[in-house]
Amino acid sequence: MSNPPSRFSFAVVPCQAGDRLDRLVAACVAHCSRSFAAVLIRQGRITVDGQTRKPGYVVKSGEQISGTIPPADTPAFLPEAIPLEILYEDDELLVVNKSPGIVVHPAPGHSGGTLANALMHHCPDLQGISGGLRPGIVHRLDKDTSGAMVVAKTSRAMHHLAAQFKSRQVHKLYLALVYGNPLNEHGSIDLPIGRHPVARKRMSVHSRVPRPALTLWQVREHFAGLSLLELDIRTGRTHQIRVHCKAIGHPVVGDPLYSRRGLKRQLTQVAPLIAQVVEPVQRQMLHARQLQIRHPLDDRRLIVEAPLPFDMDEVLRKLRMNSR
Repeated sequence: MSNPPSRFSFAVVPCQAGDRLDRLVAACVAHCSRSFAAVLIRQGRITVDGQTRKPGYVVKSGEQISGTIPPADTPAFLPEAIPLEILYEDDELLVVNKSPGIVVHPAPGHSGGTLANALMHHCPDLQGISGGLRPGIVHRLDKDTSGAMVVAKTSRAMHHLAAQFKSRQVHKLYLALVYGNPLNEHGSIDLPIGRHPVARKRMSVHSRVPRPALTLWQVREHFAGLSLLELDIRTGRTHQIRVHCKAIGHPVVGDPLYSRRGLKRQLTQVAPLIAQVVEPVQRQMLHARQLQIRHPLDDRRLIVEAPLPFDMDEVLRKLRMNSR
């Protein structure tokens, strides 16, 4: 089974002028690495104002970058009897409480054992909703982030929910355990996010091609050297909460990409008992606590709460015990 080719075209804006062609394409085109972009440029599949160029070509403002991403072979994947915690379900949609450690859909290195595999077992007809490797999936959570995710069971629900996400009508609340204690009890983070200029697997507020991102936050609980934040994201950028928390100096505990190694050592000096609690943490303490959507059938507001996973709940329980 193969996906259709993906075509794209965009104009170079002034802030992008002076960048390499291959790097700009990688930053602007989804699922296209810089090395893959270079290959396509050399093959003549990507052009500048209709002309072939080299990967290192320096782009100019106003130039039109156009190209085609060739279809990739899509490995077949099978339904798998993976347990699902279903928070809500009807004929149009379901909301699951995604466990930490599970990938949402198949990708290189994760051909099986994904949430999509589990959903296909639970709802065999999902393959016909959106096809490919993302049956019924309209949004996702990072592998090690837990919490509420909505899945469409019909084409009507798929289009309705996708439109809600695009128009920012979906309301999502998260809980995050972060390092440090903010000076204020609440605030907002209005910093654009884009691909990191050097580390391509990371996002950054210092990207060459940023997109607006807004996160509202408030402190739910204080601990010595740590805080539990509730976060309301008004945009849906990749790694948004993790990047924004790092940007204000309060990275998420256990985050392998955006948390500095020395933070645990610093916490040991300030609060050794608290540090002992978070020492074994192996993934980011981030949970999608609540999801609010409009139901595709009658437009009523549907609010679904996702209980904390055992590991995060246990960390918080121990922190409260050591904070008495």
